[in-house]
Amino acid sequence: MKYEWLKLAQELQAIAQTGLTYSKDVYDRERFEQIREISVRIMSDFTGTDMAVVRELFAHETGYATPKVDVRAVVFQGGRLLMVREKMDGAWSLPGGWADIGCTPSEVAVKETREEAGFEVRPVRLLAVLDKKRHPHSPSPSYIYKIFIQCEIVGGAATAGLETSDVRFFADNELPKLSVDRNTESQIRLMFEYGRDPDKPAICD
Repeated sequence: MKYEWLKLAQELQAIAQTGLTYSKDVYDRERFEQIREISVRIMSDFTGTDMAVVRELFAHETGYATPKVDVRAVVFQGGRLLMVREKMDGAWSLPGGWADIGCTPSEVAVKETREEAGFEVRPVRLLAVLDKKRHPHSPSPSYIYKIFIQCEIVGGAATAGLETSDVRFFADNELPKLSVDRNTESQIRLMFEYGRDPDKPAICD
């Protein structure tokens, strides 16, 4: 039930943001501001976060409301999968992060792998585009699509970055504690399926 309220808060925020973008009538804009404030109050109550923080992180964007995009690099070496330990929670994830304006998804995968793991990589193929709400992630204030791109190492060496504390390769039978906000066990096992089957088609879920 708690997560259902968070979903409703996301939807209210999207309605308010889009309404404020296109509405010219001052009274309509006031109503959309009220809707946005309701969404902030819901998110604050159900996450225990101060309303000022929620308002800054959750309800400050403008323009038509669209999903955020998270890009993850999938890099294998000898059948083992590259992962980085996140300083934020001490758990492990595929190298990656938010898509950057001006960069293609492949360029983001390359950049994030270099910055978080120290390796220079080359994009090979798109593996999956996943809707975060359809997977067992921890709840998020944003609506998110996750893009997984397989890459191959062309240089560099394992080196932790500003946001990571360790870099390792893992076999599918020795997975570490995962940073579930970034990747789930089912997603990691799906990536191993792609590592074993170069002809497996990309999925959009």
